[in-house]
Amino acid sequence: MKKFFKFVGFAFFIGIFYFGFTTYPKLDLISGFSAKSMASGHFIDNRSQEMIEKGDNDINMIDLARNKIEDMGKFAAASVYGLKERKAIYREGLGATLISDDFDVSKPYEVPKRTKLNNNLPFPYGNKKPKDTIFSNVDYTKLNAAVANAFDKNGDSSLKGEPAKQIQKRTRSLLVIYKDKIIAEKYDVGFDKNSKILGWSMTKSITSAMFGILQKQGKYDIYHPAPIAEWQNDERKKITTNDLLHMNSGLEWEEKYDKICDATKMLFQAENMCRVQLEKPAAFNPNKHWNYSSGTTNLLSGILRQQFKTHQEYLDFWYSALIDKIGMNSMVIETDMAGNYVGSSYGWATTRDWSKFGLLYLHKGNWNGEQILDESWVKYTATPTNTSNGRYGAHFWLNASGHYPDVPRDMYYCSGFQGQMVAIIPSLDLVIVRMGLKEDPEFDFNGMLSGIIGSLQK
Repeated sequence: MKKFFKFVGFAFFIGIFYFGFTTYPKLDLISGFSAKSMASGHFIDNRSQEMIEKGDNDINMIDLARNKIEDMGKFAAASVYGLKERKAIYREGLGATLISDDFDVSKPYEVPKRTKLNNNLPFPYGNKKPKDTIFSNVDYTKLNAAVANAFDKNGDSSLKGEPAKQIQKRTRSLLVIYKDKIIAEKYDVGFDKNSKILGWSMTKSITSAMFGILQKQGKYDIYHPAPIAEWQNDERKKITTNDLLHMNSGLEWEEKYDKICDATKMLFQAENMCRVQLEKPAAFNPNKHWNYSSGTTNLLSGILRQQFKTHQEYLDFWYSALIDKIGMNSMVIETDMAGNYVGSSYGWATTRDWSKFGLLYLHKGNWNGEQILDESWVKYTATPTNTSNGRYGAHFWLNASGHYPDVPRDMYYCSGFQGQMVAIIPSLDLVIVRMGLKEDPEFDFNGMLSGIIGSLQK
């Protein structure tokens, strides 16, 4: 019996040691992700706790968290086995922010001033009902079949427990716009045209557009060295904003979401996300090594903030110069504890509003007669950086190398975690938006895109 208890005690010790070594360091990130996701999904899109847990938080390790939502206090909290509780607060206009224990929730804060389109135009240039249009060269039977094929047959992307042989697609929405007209639109159970969905890294493309607008206004030159005082006495002083937009700065950064890394520590622990990449040393010379970095995009958000005299001007600019100007009135870009837009990851909008951003680029920066971005900026955006093997431009992904073999090479697109996509195909006058919970290779984007394209007859 003594041997038995010794064995049990030893096994318990080993279990505790293993937990402490492998899992405990992750608890802060697990509860942080869960609390932030709860607060954003509930207060921005009115999702229930159950829906968020079955959908957004249905991720390995994240599903260990135990959550609570407080509607009166407008916050969500999460912990793992009662340990490492984290809290995210919701503030109208700023979205949800994951906070630390010493964050002063009573401190006054500024919010962006918003305007809404007030015209009688149909979608996409107004908020009226889109016009029904039938194109003679569209095979609607093929189109509808391709769209339906992107969804799970059980009609609920949030559900688990599918038969092992059936791969879940977990698409939440799919929108196809041809020649400015909606030719297909489908939503999963629990979602519709008014549902706001997190674009994750598609927000990076919004951040890029802000620099395009500043450059068009003659207020910024992306080819000058980045205006960062801390870099002026070392080799980093040669890094330009152009290098940053191309993920080509040479700065050290690790972005792997299956482990604790620079990206996860930034998103779920940093008070000021704009400084995390700023403080990293150079690992390569600028314009010599491509390395995808959410820290770089948040650094760019911080550089944008420096261009304005006041914080209020910085908050307003993103909406007045772009988002509200093209009628993306549902969009909310969330901020960190320091008041910076999290330009790498935290943009929410309806599927239709995400499509408007794609249409702006499809029309070479022109929005219903107003040139928001220079045509040269759109071309710059879709031109491969020399170190990405044709896969990346200026904060947009590209198909120049034929990554999707059955899709035109001129396609470029916004892309986000778990398979968010705004695809722009100029040669076909086509914008396709897919929002969901599975990405390559689990979700067949080549098949989805080529199936839709195959319904267009030349």
